[in-house]
Amino acid sequence: MTSKFLIAGALFAAGIAGWAIFANSSNSHSSTPDASEFGAALVSVTVPDAFSGKAQIGQTAYQSICIDCHGKDGSGRNGMGPPLVHKIYEPSHHSDESFQRAVAAGVRSHHWSFGDMAAVDGLTRGDVVSIIAYIRALQRANGIL
Repeated sequence: MTSKFLIAGALFAAGIAGWAIFANSSNSHSSTPDASEFGAALVSVTVPDAFSGKAQIGQTAYQSICIDCHGKDGSGRNGMGPPLVHKIYEPSHHSDESFQRAVAAGVRSHHWSFGDMAAVDGLTRGDVVSIIAYIRALQRANGIL
């Protein structure tokens, strides 16, 4: 009987710890916009004054392909797609290769409740490298890297 209480207590503690980590993982360097409307930005994003040449190319590709779901400057869109300028997408959790795989093969929903992401046709690995450079520059400007 004592072991049941220990297990229940451990599960409860793990749940509290998980909630605390998630609650503190939001972008702490900018305020969260009012995301109550469908399609509204989920996080505020500070945009750097300048981008590298590769990141500029990535910005153009991002604005053509990714913005509809992931929002302006990676801010996410309520009910549509997660913010990419978020601690969850830092390189130690989602490597550059994970972005490559998501674009090439799609990805099952696992951090957010937006649903699965379909593969994105028409992008080469080089295109995705540039998009990643853009996202990583935004992340750096927002204290994520």
